[in-house]
Amino acid sequence: MSFDTCPFPSFRLRGQGLAMLHVTRGVWGSRVRVRALSSLAAKMGEYRKMWNPTEPRDWAQQYRERFIPFSKEQLLRLLIQEFHSSPAEKEALEEFSAHVDFCTLFHYHHILARLQALYDPINPDRETLDQPSLTDPQRLSNEQEVLRALEPLLAQANFSSLSEDTLAYALVVHHPQDGVQVTINLDQYIYIQFWALGQRVGQIAHKSSMGSKRGFFKSPPAERRYFKRVVLAARTKRGHLVLKSFKDIPLEGLEQLLPELKVRTPTLQRALLNLTLVVSGVVFFVNVGMVVLTDLKVATSLLLLFFAAFMGLRAFKMFGQRRSVQALELAHMLYYRSTSNNSELLTALALRAHAEHAKEALLAHSFLARRPPGAHGGPEETSQWLQSEVENWLLAQSGCDVAFNGTRALSHLQALTPSNGMYPPPGFPKLDPLATITSPQVPPTSDNS
Repeated sequence: MSFDTCPFPSFRLRGQGLAMLHVTRGVWGSRVRVRALSSLAAKMGEYRKMWNPTEPRDWAQQYRERFIPFSKEQLLRLLIQEFHSSPAEKEALEEFSAHVDFCTLFHYHHILARLQALYDPINPDRETLDQPSLTDPQRLSNEQEVLRALEPLLAQANFSSLSEDTLAYALVVHHPQDGVQVTINLDQYIYIQFWALGQRVGQIAHKSSMGSKRGFFKSPPAERRYFKRVVLAARTKRGHLVLKSFKDIPLEGLEQLLPELKVRTPTLQRALLNLTLVVSGVVFFVNVGMVVLTDLKVATSLLLLFFAAFMGLRAFKMFGQRRSVQALELAHMLYYRSTSNNSELLTALALRAHAEHAKEALLAHSFLARRPPGAHGGPEETSQWLQSEVENWLLAQSGCDVAFNGTRALSHLQALTPSNGMYPPPGFPKLDPLATITSPQVPPTSDNS
């Protein structure tokens, strides 16, 4: 069964550019990349044998940034300044931008509705009436359907899937700036998948629940590799599909986003705590234990037993308090860096894919309009020229090395080429803006009543 990309016959878009994203299994033919956790464990063992790795192996080949680092409004301003400076060209570009939004809005609304219908039976946050409970195989099958449906949407939103080798690196390597370290048991997971966009290298603002009491020696944050957005899909054997999105996540901090983790004390902090215990214990034994031995005539073996019990209790309380502080620190970090989860994440991804779609169409429209008149070629040559020109322009404007998909952008532009005029048409009805809701005025009461 086929679906119209616009709700009215005259709005149907030509070509296959938009049809590629329809949420049907037959169109995609893709398979969910469920992690083979045994292979992941083997790669983690390889990274443990390395001496101080600083990034995953062949990182430049593993990860290519595809996210266009401008909002649609910013991109419009830049294109107008550089290519459409005259009033007529500016008006034409703004009309084309409105045409793109109008023609693609229903398409992504339809995709979102299909995704939400797939996800609703397994939505842990569903506010409607309960449905018949699913068996574990049924739930797992539904989760895989949702992940299959998410793959092309994430690709259009210009997220890049992080490889198994990258995940192994993130699970093994801990950055010294991370005050909180965690550990996970891979046997508890069925699959783990990360997607990311907006790779940056720089300082990350740290929000600490400890305030100014964090550490004795303050040093400026080190420059780190991090991502502006990270999407997580994970499933534990005793849980359900977890869909979450986070912001400003360092590469070595991906492990902290997983469910079913345990906080662990870093080696240096453990050494400092043990040293503190030993020094305080020796001081206590010299000042108190010797007095007890000489004055109360207590047996040495009994005194050592009491001392060992006292030091064990003190160590248990110190390490327990430290783990509680670190757990609070982790919860505080996740609170500020979480952006959306579960059903709300589907909506956010549809909006982001819609925005990236519009930006790619605008770039293709502007650059093809300035192509030399004599430069003719086939679709492959045109897409390669478009990719090269846009990538160079984005690098000059933003300083980011972006891998632009010229073939997809060209397909979007061809599908949006107006065949029956621009949309919205002049006589298209427009709704009134939302009225401002004001609280009813309460008449003042008299004090002399």
